[in-house]
Amino acid sequence: MRAEFVQNQWDGLIPGLQNNNYDVAINGIEITDDRKQEVNFTDPYYLTYEQLIVNSNRDDINCLSDLVGKKAGALKSSLAERILQFPGVDVKTYDSEVAAMTDMANGRLDAVLCDAPIALYYAKPDPRFKLVGQPIGEISYGIAVRKSDTQLHAKLNSAINKLSTSGKLREILERWNLWHYLMAVYLNDKGPSNILPTKYDYYMTSLGKSKTFYDKLQRYWEFRSLFIWGIVNTLGVSIVAMIVAIIWGLFIALTRLYAPKPFSRLAVLYIELIRGTPLLIQLYFIYYALPNIGISMSPFLAAVIGLGLNYAAYEAENYRAGLFSVPRGQMEAAVALGMSRNQSLRHIIVPQGIRLVIPPMTNDFISLLKDSSLIAVITMNDLTKAYFQFATTYFDFLGAGVLVAILYLIIGLPFVKLAKYAEVKFSTFRTREEENRMKL
Repeated sequence: MRAEFVQNQWDGLIPGLQNNNYDVAINGIEITDDRKQEVNFTDPYYLTYEQLIVNSNRDDINCLSDLVGKKAGALKSSLAERILQFPGVDVKTYDSEVAAMTDMANGRLDAVLCDAPIALYYAKPDPRFKLVGQPIGEISYGIAVRKSDTQLHAKLNSAINKLSTSGKLREILERWNLWHYLMAVYLNDKGPSNILPTKYDYYMTSLGKSKTFYDKLQRYWEFRSLFIWGIVNTLGVSIVAMIVAIIWGLFIALTRLYAPKPFSRLAVLYIELIRGTPLLIQLYFIYYALPNIGISMSPFLAAVIGLGLNYAAYEAENYRAGLFSVPRGQMEAAVALGMSRNQSLRHIIVPQGIRLVIPPMTNDFISLLKDSSLIAVITMNDLTKAYFQFATTYFDFLGAGVLVAILYLIIGLPFVKLAKYAEVKFSTFRTREEENRMKL
């Protein structure tokens, strides 16, 4: 089979699998009883343990009991988080172990508990950290598939069995320095190793290469496609979502002001409900909850609907303010001239009301563009997710953060100019200076 990679947050892997966004989830997912209730796991392809990490200048933490009265970090929804849930420990959870380690380096955490491979690859090479204590617990990684995909589940188990019995799995793990006593016992393969960890050594060597400013710039350039696609997705979602917000917001405003009372009350309820709940919760609900009742959609569609419906509530209030700004006498005059109520709205009131709200509407688009950073939680590879992927790979939150902030500023500047132009163009009163600027 040809693999197609889909990016998602770790704690969203199983919900995304159930949402049919991909067919298998392979990312260090621990086989636990509660997860078995939701998905089928293959036979374990890797066994490991939890490792405690602290800052290199600390000697007061060497085991879990030393964490009492201290702050410890772990990956959200992981086994490490569950292990830390005992009296006296202040547990902080993160979307990635790298973020937790960064917090620890900045003095906000006393320790981090994570899977041994993460500690081996991200903490051990960093002089700021050190691995302490004995191996904690035992973890089994499995490939997660939907319960209905029984044929795929069988094929994956067959492949894992062939890799194990042929010795290929051990060879792969040894090259990446991941072979240890738990795997030797599990596969009943306790013979001496004769394969060097060449892949791990190459990884360790590559970590020390990008030290100069020029090397960092070169690394950013190498990842340009990641950032370019992030910009494209961010702009695409934002523009389409704003179109939805403009159209749906106008409908809600007209319903609230001119529809019969039951429909008007529904419009008010919609506005208050949307404005009274966080956008992040709305995105989670649309993308992860609706599939439980048979409504499943792509990440792009879910992002457009979530942002569009959210901002429609704010646009509806803008429209309402604009429509109220039109003198009531104009409606009365239109009716007196023989126009129907609908004709008066369509030809007289609504065009003037829209004209008045175009400036705040353009400002709302700028806000929507920035709020689109939240769509990273529903597997959309936007600019924010590109930043998170790059920063957690290279521990480069500062440089990558500055770069992404500049990119957001660049793509937002044209719309800032558009907002200023709209304020002058559609204002009911303009100074002579503004008139001259318009002519230019």
